[in-house]
Order: sequence, then C-alpha cells, then structure tokens
Amino acid sequence: MRAVVLTGSGRAFCAGADLSGGEKTFDFKPGDRQGDIDVGGVRRDGGGRVALRIFRSLKPVIAAVNGAAVGIGATMQLPMDARLASIDARYGFVFARRGITPEACSSWFLPRIVGMSRALEWVYSGRVFGAEEALEAGLVQSLHPPEELLDAAIALAHRMTDDSAPVSVALARRMMWQSLGAPHPMMTHRIDSRALQSRGKSNDAHEGVSAFMAKRDAAFPDRVSTDMPDFYPDSEEPEFK
Repeated sequence: MRAVVLTGSGRAFCAGADLSGGEKTFDFKPGDRQGDIDVGGVRRDGGGRVALRIFRSLKPVIAAVNGAAVGIGATMQLPMDARLASIDARYGFVFARRGITPEACSSWFLPRIVGMSRALEWVYSGRVFGAEEALEAGLVQSLHPPEELLDAAIALAHRMTDDSAPVSVALARRMMWQSLGAPHPMMTHRIDSRALQSRGKSNDAHEGVSAFMAKRDAAFPDRVSTDMPDFYPDSEEPEFK
C-alpha cells in the first residue's frame, strides 16, 4: 500500500459528533467509554488520538471530502497530506456554538494550514462555510464535481507515489511537519544531513541513480515497514501528562 484515500460513505464526509445524547453529550467522565485512555484523571480526546495517528503515518493520506465536514469531520482532515473537496462540500469548526473548544489537535494544525487570522475567525464564529471559501483559504487544494471527486483523489495518490521511493516519501513527510516548528533552519539542516547520509548508501539511492542513468523506471526495494532509519525525525511521540 502506497497511500490512503479517505472519503465518506453517504451524503456527508463526516457531520460531526452524535448529539443524540442531549445536553450531556460532551460531559465526559474518565473511562466512561470503551477504549478511553485516562492520564491523571484526564480523558484523552478521541479526535486527538485519531489526528496524532494520521500525523504519524508513514504514507500519504488524502481526504476526498464528498459532503458536510463539520466538527471532527473537519479537524480529522488537518494532519492529512491533501484535501480535495466536492463542489457540494461544506466545512464548519462549530465548537464554540456548542459551548466547547476545538479538538483533534486542530489549534496546532489549522493556523499552520490557513494562517492564524483565518483560523481564529472560523473557530470563533463556528460558522459553516462552503467549498469555495475552503479553496480560497488553502484548506482544500482543488474542487471537483461529486462524481469525479474520488477518481481525482486516487489520481493524486498515484502522482504522489508511483515514481517515488516509499521510504523517501515517509521521511520527507516527517521532515516537512517537523520543520514547521523548528526555531532555526539549522535544526532542519541537521536532519537533512543525517537523512541524506542514511539514504545515500541505501538500496533505494543506488536503484534511483541506476534507473536514471539507464533511462528506465526505478524499482525501489526498501519498505517503510523494515527500512526506516533509526533516527527518523519525530519518531517518538511526547508522553501525554
């Protein structure tokens, strides 16, 4: 598997939390749902656990937003590599209108994608907006008729991965995200240097150069399941405390 495309089943991509529980929908108690992880009496946000797992992915993840993407439906997309949307898609970071706060690590991801001012306006107001505004802000990279959306997302997955070494893609993904928070380009230079030294002696690098010289398609042998370097950036997630 080289990439993941995520879309909704039905009319919506994801319409957000189930509010059928009424006014106590978000009144969580530690350990009151199967699979919850409680640390120091704090129930970990389930959306955040999803977002962090997508963030740690070693393969590209693409959203094909086929309809409403509200609440967790919007925030779960933020750590993905690309977001393509139907012209009928709608977005909403509606938390303030429900009396709660953003989740799924979205206060970290969203300003990095669309800028702080736009992120604040969307989150403060909690309003639902259309696909055109999402495109203009850079939240999504392209719009498509509903019947063409999934094919476009799959085509993008192929463009991203067909001619690239999987380990190189995985490392580049991690390096890009980590560099966003680096206080100085020297931090990135250190990682670049280690990555180049590690991959320069790999079977992939030998194959990539040989294929180029022979004017043929490369057949990269290394896999992310077995051949990621030990140092790869940000491989250790900080402990939840």
